[in-house]
Amino acid sequence: MLPSVTLMNLLKALAQTSSMTLLSRILGFIRDASVAHVFGAGGLTDAFFVAFRIPNLLRRLFAEGAFSQAFVPILAEAKTRLGEEAAHRLVDHVATALALVVALTSLLGVVFAPQVITISAPGFASDPDKFAIASDLLRVTFPYIFFISMVSLAAGVLNTWNRFWVPAFTPVLLNVSFIFFALVAAPWFDRPIMALAWGALAGGVLQLLFQVPFLRGIHMWPRFRWNPREPGLLRVLKLMGPAVIGVSVGQISLVISTIFASYLPTGSVSWLFYADRLMEFPTGLLGAALGTILLPSLVSHHAAGDENRYSGLLDWGLRLTLVLTLPAAVAMAVAGVPLVSTLFFRGAFQAHDVLMVRNALMAYSLGLTGLIAVKILAPGFYARQNIKTPVKIAILVLAVTQVMNVLFMIPFQHAGLALATGLGACLNAGLLYHGLRSRNLFQPRPGWGRFFMQLLLALLVMGAVLSFFQGEEGRWLKGDSWQHLLWLTPLLLGAGFSYLATLWLTGVRLSDFSKRGA
Repeated sequence: MLPSVTLMNLLKALAQTSSMTLLSRILGFIRDASVAHVFGAGGLTDAFFVAFRIPNLLRRLFAEGAFSQAFVPILAEAKTRLGEEAAHRLVDHVATALALVVALTSLLGVVFAPQVITISAPGFASDPDKFAIASDLLRVTFPYIFFISMVSLAAGVLNTWNRFWVPAFTPVLLNVSFIFFALVAAPWFDRPIMALAWGALAGGVLQLLFQVPFLRGIHMWPRFRWNPREPGLLRVLKLMGPAVIGVSVGQISLVISTIFASYLPTGSVSWLFYADRLMEFPTGLLGAALGTILLPSLVSHHAAGDENRYSGLLDWGLRLTLVLTLPAAVAMAVAGVPLVSTLFFRGAFQAHDVLMVRNALMAYSLGLTGLIAVKILAPGFYARQNIKTPVKIAILVLAVTQVMNVLFMIPFQHAGLALATGLGACLNAGLLYHGLRSRNLFQPRPGWGRFFMQLLLALLVMGAVLSFFQGEEGRWLKGDSWQHLLWLTPLLLGAGFSYLATLWLTGVRLSDFSKRGA
């Protein structure tokens, strides 16, 4: 069993990280609402979301996926076994190599932006204006890759030194930049949509500048050291390549879904984007936060040879994941129209857009728990520097997801692409779970059967409350955002209370997650 002090420390770190992430997500919704108000969901927003998809994909791969999974275990090991000076040398070598690679990548992206758009959104070729603006947008957003990659490296270092709140707060600055450029700066541009691209680039610069003093504070500011034969760097690269696939199947699927969506009616890319942004709230708030705080602890338990605590930590993470993510999935599936209309239904964003985003959100919600569970289960392999198993699973899942894309896109349009992504995430999580169990790396603690029944009853009660009290969909397609907010707030509070009350009545206590044997 895990000692309660360990769990309490993890809960404290989770609370700190999640609170900063919550602030970022709230500002993210204000950002998306601002973009929806000014630009709506049409050809221009389709072009921007495609242009931002590539650097945003790399942000997710680096900040929440492959880079952290490869870099953090090796950095933590160097810090623990060899000391901080050795860890600093590793940071120097990795930062130098990363900076050179992403600088070259950014330059190539600017030069070959039209070719990148041709690959990432081939359907745009039939609309020369949309293709041209997407290429121009990409030329501005591509350098963002350099800044966010360095931000991600800094985040890995800060997390290893237990400064979890700093990387969690950093995305706030990107959202502030977007809001300013959308609401204030857009009229200054001949083509107002270009303001969003410059907002992304400015946000990347602000994020990096914010983290500099904290790196200096722990004496880990990178120095230029170029040695491509550095053993630590080679180990990071060896792990990172396959980890791009192993951890980021969901994000790669989103890019492929964008390719499919580029052939669908105008607005499809935007509808998927807004639905994905709603999904990012729980995945970022819970999945990224849990994965971030779990990985260093898993590495420590494995290095100490304490497999009981290793397994117990995974058990704790999975139970907490189900308790927190399943109600979010139910809310998105049942109350999609209230959520979408409250956040986006204003200005250029029309009632038809609300319904289309709702359809995608319902499909995505089926995979929410799978998306977050992957962020708990994948570190179970990567903490042991096992890259083969997740990669094999990821390749299979990626192939199956594309088959589902083709099958579901025809009858369900853009919602079919969301459904394929969600089901693929569940398959990925299921296979990772099976891999851990079959290798005896994870032994579930007693009581899972009763725990599932308690959760199921609470979810049924919550779903009934949401369905009954939200009323007819038509009422959410009238009035203004403030009126919708006045309706939505008690609806969500009531649903949340019914869920927690049912858990409490059936014997589940959230405090159990800080106790021995949680």
